[in-house]
Amino acid sequence: MTEDFKTFFETARRPAASAFAAGDGAPVVRLSAQGGQATFFDPGGGFTEGAEAINRANREGASRFGPSGTTKLQVKDLAESGDLAFWTGFQTADLDVGGKRQLMRLRVTETYRREADGWKMIHRHASMASDKEEGSADG
Repeated sequence: MTEDFKTFFETARRPAASAFAAGDGAPVVRLSAQGGQATFFDPGGGFTEGAEAINRANREGASRFGPSGTTKLQVKDLAESGDLAFWTGFQTADLDVGGKRQLMRLRVTETYRREADGWKMIHRHASMASDKEEGSADG
């Protein structure tokens, strides 16, 4: 049986987010569904459907960031029930985009399915957060 979702989040999801912000999309791709139906509502207002297309978009997206980028996830809620789990909260990022700093604060919800080889992301919704929304990035 795979690890509980909270352990997975701390040992796999947080490090994958940090790697992505520093230009390495491989850890996010590894924790994502590898085939079949998956969905992604991106911060720019776009929508991507299908695991292969999402994984391609994640590799391409991360490649735009330089190695000095950082990110933090602030969890507002996290739970699992059977073979499904989710987390929701805020993600703040200080990104290196072509040598220029870009600050971003997102509202995020992700859904995961337990598969034979562990938890796999099957949905991500990320949208820009306003400065008025409560919550600080604490890690």
